[in-house]
Amino acid sequence: MKTKTLFLLFAFMCFFGRAFANLDDLVQTRLGNEDISVSIREIDSGELVFEKNGEVGMKPASTLKLLTAAAALEKLQPHYRFKTKLFIDGELKEKVLNGNIYIKGGGDPTLQKKDLVFMASTLKHYGISHVNGNLYGDDTFFSGEPLTPGILKEDESYYFAARISALTISPDEDYDAGTIILNVHAVNPGGRPIVTAEPGAGGMEIINRARTVEKSQKNTIEILREYGTNKILITGNIPSQTTFKDWVTLNDPTLNTLQLMKDNLEEIGITFANHSEIERKKVPEEANLVLTKKSLPLDSLMAPFLKWSNNSIADILTKTLGSEVKGKGNLDEGIRAMKDFGNSMGLQMEKWELEDGSGMSPNNRATANELTDLLSKMAVNPNFLLLYKNLPIGGRTDRYMGGTLLNRFLEEPYKNRVIAKTGHIEGVYTLAGYVQANSGMVYSFAIMTQNQTYNRKPDMDDVVKQIIVEY
Repeated sequence: MKTKTLFLLFAFMCFFGRAFANLDDLVQTRLGNEDISVSIREIDSGELVFEKNGEVGMKPASTLKLLTAAAALEKLQPHYRFKTKLFIDGELKEKVLNGNIYIKGGGDPTLQKKDLVFMASTLKHYGISHVNGNLYGDDTFFSGEPLTPGILKEDESYYFAARISALTISPDEDYDAGTIILNVHAVNPGGRPIVTAEPGAGGMEIINRARTVEKSQKNTIEILREYGTNKILITGNIPSQTTFKDWVTLNDPTLNTLQLMKDNLEEIGITFANHSEIERKKVPEEANLVLTKKSLPLDSLMAPFLKWSNNSIADILTKTLGSEVKGKGNLDEGIRAMKDFGNSMGLQMEKWELEDGSGMSPNNRATANELTDLLSKMAVNPNFLLLYKNLPIGGRTDRYMGGTLLNRFLEEPYKNRVIAKTGHIEGVYTLAGYVQANSGMVYSFAIMTQNQTYNRKPDMDDVVKQIIVEY
């Protein structure tokens, strides 16, 4: 019996020895030795079964969102809801409000135009038809710079680099807070295309220099916000009878939201005095609460956050952690709360260097071994399923399930075996999550590359496929 047991143990070691050797060869061939890091752990035991440069600090890009999501679920709790509050002060007499309207933001990334319309209607039902005062926005729930550290000047116009405000609005159900959508509709060649904004311009100046060309010609439309301004410039050509849309960041989400609110109020017949202004101001204690709008619960936000790697939600969550847990709604305090969570999980948080919760900063650092340790430890955390089921799924062709893994791992036996978070910033490609091997074993894995000059997704995918086949 003892001899049989030793034989089985020897055979097991030989099998895995070959598997590790094959994987090491593949990593060497496809990824090389420098500026790469790979880590694999058994999900049940947390045992590290393979690593290559696993202790080297690397830029995590959006795989950092794994820590942000886990910390938010733990510290804020799955049923946490963001709150936006509407106040008035002064005296209401004969349908004239001799006072001010206040909107106090609570960081809600799901706030949309329909919510502002409801607020406006509520004020109308209150009996207000004229405001002899100002419209104020209180965004003090968050503090610090609105722009994530490390955002390049030339990227500031793009949706992934949106400014973070406690009072912001999303143009769609993806909850890309701090942006608006511009739709460019081309009709007849020779003229300007028609441009519309969702949920509205909200004080943005849209400069349309685009031209409609013949349907056979190439679409060269470009939509950019002029750096540091409210000017959005549309240039290039668009073929006739076609439509183009793009997301553009707002220079000041708070003031944009207030302008949209004022537009909605005026649309339903609530007018403002000529001297009325739109400004930031903290809600005074004597103001009267009119209504509170609550967001979706946090667990329902995990899908758009993780599936589509939403940077706005990531840094909103980070600042919310700072505000709710540490008393200050800035990134530094939010990161402190995230590190507290990591330490409580038994992670070595001194190995994490963080500037944000989205992974956008090129100054962030994490090790592949720490990422797989986080993933393995989360497997026994009460919030595990809320993390796991909302990660992108390899092998799926619909964006609601595949997310940022859309159209990857489509072939058998890889389909539906990879549940993971992708990451990409300039020169950086990362992938971290869970993989089920042919043996039935489930592993946590992390593959990190940096200083790359071409797309490394196919190479990383091949490493994951090898785990499925060999382990």
